[in-house]
Amino acid sequence: MDDLKTKSTAIDDSIKQAAKQVIDIEIEAIHSLYHNINQASFQAACTCLLECRGKIVVFGVGKSGHIGQKISASLASTGTPAIFIHPSEAAHGDLGFLDPTDVVMFISYSGNAVELITLLPRLQELKVPLIAITGRAHSTLAQQAQISLVLNINREACPLGLAPTASTTATLVLGDALAMTLLSLKKFTKHDFARSHPSGKLGKQLSLRVHNIMRTQSSIPIVSSNASLPTTLVEMSSKGLGMTAVTNSDNKLVGLFTDGDLRRILNKSLNLYDYHIADVMTKSPIYTHPNELAVTVLQYMQQLNINNIVVVNEAHQPIGALHLQDLLASGIH
Repeated sequence: MDDLKTKSTAIDDSIKQAAKQVIDIEIEAIHSLYHNINQASFQAACTCLLECRGKIVVFGVGKSGHIGQKISASLASTGTPAIFIHPSEAAHGDLGFLDPTDVVMFISYSGNAVELITLLPRLQELKVPLIAITGRAHSTLAQQAQISLVLNINREACPLGLAPTASTTATLVLGDALAMTLLSLKKFTKHDFARSHPSGKLGKQLSLRVHNIMRTQSSIPIVSSNASLPTTLVEMSSKGLGMTAVTNSDNKLVGLFTDGDLRRILNKSLNLYDYHIADVMTKSPIYTHPNELAVTVLQYMQQLNINNIVVVNEAHQPIGALHLQDLLASGIH
């Protein structure tokens, strides 16, 4: 049994050592990239991308292609129009996407990918600026490109030295550096980000507003301030929100009555038929406005531990209502 435990411990140590070695090598690659970022080529690439009047078209094959897709997606989502095209598809018609106002980015660690080299004559015809991200300064792509971003990677993390690992990590980080630098230079804001991410959680938090999800018109529970308590309970029950807004003769919000208020009345053994809603409602109720961010209202309601809120217009008239579940169901949390 002790021998088995010793063997298991040895295997565990071997696994940890192998994993840490991979991480160490990839950290080494990023450190190398960090020191090379001061080169004039990075600034030239940023300037070229910033001044692009069309789109950034990214090409890459194999693992470089996967990294290229991530880089193009990061650019596109942060204010720099970009697409990824597979070189094989480009050679069979997709080069038609290219416009002289575009900038092309080739990703190839060897710098000699045949699929990319095949496209060079067409790029030269279009006079499209070419940025090459490669690991070989003297490669064909590095020499043909107007701007070359050369990664100085000493070794891959693959024990065989074959699988792209440290090189792809460094390329991905370089792509992020380009995208985020452009984001800063363009003064891209959270609200700009939200416009390109309308369905995601972040996009909803930054763009979804109360008027997008509030209940309106006949779904709003409303009674007048002279309504009887039984009438109020019928309105609350029919609308299913566990509350009702109370308005005056000008249809302005003057109170709120909730299930909690009803429980307090019942605990006092009061006769429901002896009261009008104005006698037992909560005066000066909490409310919100239609243009308020939904996530802000959600946080406010959770902080106050309330389940319902009325939405009013500039005249302080109820135009909507929200239940906590409406906000949670919207996907902003």
